[in-house]
Amino acid sequence: MDPELVDRLRIDLGAAEYRASRVRALLGPDADAARLRGVFAPARRALEARGASPLAALVRLLLLGEPVDSREVSLALPGLGADGAEALGLIVPAADGCWTAGLSLNPVELADAITDAPIEWWIISDLDDQLRRGPARPDHVMGVGGATRSLVAQAPPRASRRSLDLGTGCGIVALHLARRGPVVATDISERALRLARANARLNGAEELIEFRLGDLLEPVADETFDLVLSNPPFVISPRDGAAPVYEYRDGGLSGDALAERVVTETPAVLTAGGTLICLANWETPWGGNGLERVQGWVAAAAASSGPLDAWIVERDRVAPSQYAETWARDGGARPGTPAFETMLDAWLEDFAGRSVVSIGLGSIRVRRAASGSDTVVHADQAVGAYAAEALGRGLDAAFAAGVAASRMDDAAVLGARWILDAAVSEEREHAPGEEAPRAIALTTDRPIARRVAADPLLAAAVGACDGDLSLVQIADALAQLLEVDAGAAREALVAGARELAWLGMLRPSDR
Repeated sequence: MDPELVDRLRIDLGAAEYRASRVRALLGPDADAARLRGVFAPARRALEARGASPLAALVRLLLLGEPVDSREVSLALPGLGADGAEALGLIVPAADGCWTAGLSLNPVELADAITDAPIEWWIISDLDDQLRRGPARPDHVMGVGGATRSLVAQAPPRASRRSLDLGTGCGIVALHLARRGPVVATDISERALRLARANARLNGAEELIEFRLGDLLEPVADETFDLVLSNPPFVISPRDGAAPVYEYRDGGLSGDALAERVVTETPAVLTAGGTLICLANWETPWGGNGLERVQGWVAAAAASSGPLDAWIVERDRVAPSQYAETWARDGGARPGTPAFETMLDAWLEDFAGRSVVSIGLGSIRVRRAASGSDTVVHADQAVGAYAAEALGRGLDAAFAAGVAASRMDDAAVLGARWILDAAVSEEREHAPGEEAPRAIALTTDRPIARRVAADPLLAAAVGACDGDLSLVQIADALAQLLEVDAGAAREALVAGARELAWLGMLRPSDR
């Protein structure tokens, strides 16, 4: 895209206050929420009650997909004009001398992982599903979806000397990484890189991001990075040609081999203490375990790259039929049509060929460990809600606490002073008239909502974890108070501390 035209566009968007917060104020929160779900009638009614303005014209043109005439385009984009907008591909001619959106240009609001403050961006991508009339093109470039938001939110809240966005797509992850320092952003799609470069210039980050074309780590061979974020095209797709191939979701490999490559190869480019966070899908074959397979990927990476710390979080597990239906719909097919049935059969046949019984969806966090350390790999099923705020900070702290607890021997766990996270609560279930609880649970809403069954020993011990006493002191005192064997109490609390550390409920004191 012509840099000069992108600069004119930036000036016009700024003058119109084309921001997510201003769009929400213009339409009202309910109508704007409906718009984001693809329901436009409330937004249209809201605009009818407002007067003409550059912002209203941009909303009609770019967010609602309505045709607008040249006068309205000039009102909305006075510096760029219709000719400039057409040259960028933002608008295309429509009937009766009007213009309609040719690309999506969304105002996007995301929380910054370092400051927790909302950051607003302008993101150009191919037309969103609700605006596109017909199937997506094979080199379709996605905008900012839920998966991307999740990945950005999970990033650790610290500066980076050098970051890598592996599979940049529209470039939103690279823009967030650029707030930490210089970034290299790679993609196998030339079209994605073209739009990502435009987005970097549009948002004033062009000098901080270097875009490179190539497959996975090929463009960054022999280089290292403090932080790598990746939302790769990990969707498991049949290779028989029955399903459409979209670059944004299909890495061209069979099964979950693309995710496996990201996990096994990327640790080689991490600096000491460097971190990879990626989103992935993985298969569970009949008689096997999907999480154990991913643990095997990490073990293979450690064998070639050196010791690693890893946390695998499975957010969901679905049946092959449900997975196939999701991605057949994503391609534009609808149930009951011949195209849908053909695609569904292709997916199910592909899964059957590998005896796949379920597919896991989640994230994988890998950190290069200190030389001479043992590799630590923790696999976790966690379907609770993510914390609404400071998710990256919370996940980073839980990861550090879990790894530290895993590396301690039993004596070290007992000798440590542990601190209970402020978000942890205790719930007790009583029958009317009963003095003793029939059940005790420890709960938290950060970084991931959890609920853990606890016995009176663990509940009492956790309540005493304020950093003043060592765990062995707590264990021995409670053993005497509860009249249980001291050795058994110590053993139980060692196991409990290790588990709660990974859940973000406990951390070892620095004392």
